[in-house]
Amino acid sequence: MKVNGKHFHTIWLKPDQPHIVQVIDQRFLPHQFIIEDVRTLSDAVKVIKEMHVRGAGLIGITAGFGMYLAALEVADQPSNFFDEHLQHAAHLLIASRPTAVNLAWAVHRQMAGILGMIPNELKIQKLLDTAKVILQEDIQACQKIGNYGFEIIQKIYAQKKPGEPIHILTHCNAGWLAFGDYGSATAPIYKAFDSGINVHVWVDETRPQNQGARLTAWELGQHEVPHTVIADNTGGHLMQHGLVDMVITGADRVSGNGDVANKIGTYLKALAAYDNRIPFYVAFPSSTFDASITDGVKQIPIEERNGDEVRYMQGLYEGKVVQVLSTPQKSKARNDAFDVTPSRLVTGYITEKGILTKKSLCTLTPTFLPS
Repeated sequence: MKVNGKHFHTIWLKPDQPHIVQVIDQRFLPHQFIIEDVRTLSDAVKVIKEMHVRGAGLIGITAGFGMYLAALEVADQPSNFFDEHLQHAAHLLIASRPTAVNLAWAVHRQMAGILGMIPNELKIQKLLDTAKVILQEDIQACQKIGNYGFEIIQKIYAQKKPGEPIHILTHCNAGWLAFGDYGSATAPIYKAFDSGINVHVWVDETRPQNQGARLTAWELGQHEVPHTVIADNTGGHLMQHGLVDMVITGADRVSGNGDVANKIGTYLKALAAYDNRIPFYVAFPSSTFDASITDGVKQIPIEERNGDEVRYMQGLYEGKVVQVLSTPQKSKARNDAFDVTPSRLVTGYITEKGILTKKSLCTLTPTFLPS
């Protein structure tokens, strides 16, 4: 995707300095576009945990590069110390955010890839190569998701009156900022827009971090896709009045039985869509599928973040990005970051393998599952 006309991925090696990983610091979007250097394992853990980077796919990619950076820190140490450090790195990265399965998936893939290698140099090169592969696989998967999702949009659009836009509702950000490029939920939208379909997107603000209002709206604006930001509680009302044709969200973890963990508030959109007979699709790559979970509501770990993210809101004031308190000073706040949408509310799953049903999800079982 492009930022002010220039193509960007969300993560890359710094030109001429391959020991430094660079990312877009998403905390300051849409008001400031800041590129951040990630030099160490500690940096990688920090950017994931503090949401400088976010989104299931990008979290996994960042973890893959984090393992590479961890190896560089102990390149000259004895092999046994090197391996112990990587085990420690794996633990820290996996613990940084618990809900997105891509994180553990990428770390376990990195560890499995260096088994049996003795020289540290070979392990480091393998870790770098695998991180690059994870990035490229993610980009290719999102492209395919876009192609398959586009077919759904085409069919719904064909049923509209000539000249009427197709209205698609999104929640949170599952765009290119959440992956290596293209995005999952947004990839079909970009494909449809580029193909000449009259697309309009309802963008949920997505409290408390406002990833929809800040990130999805910014992305769509950069691509000139027509969109309107709405308060989180508006979606059901729009559905009742025939102003939503379909819903597409991303996912942070999809269980073996088809339950979907995604940003808090997704469950409510799925309920409203079900009640109004509006198709509700979930877009994600295979790395987000976790066959080890058989009941998403009971078993998927839900991250509870600092309540200050609810109590304070961020915005632009006199040219500076600032935070303001929006609740009484002494009020407590609970901040569950995700909820789980039961599979019965999901119309279909848009993946790089095609449009899947609950029964056909087993075809997505990834090679590396968290233990």
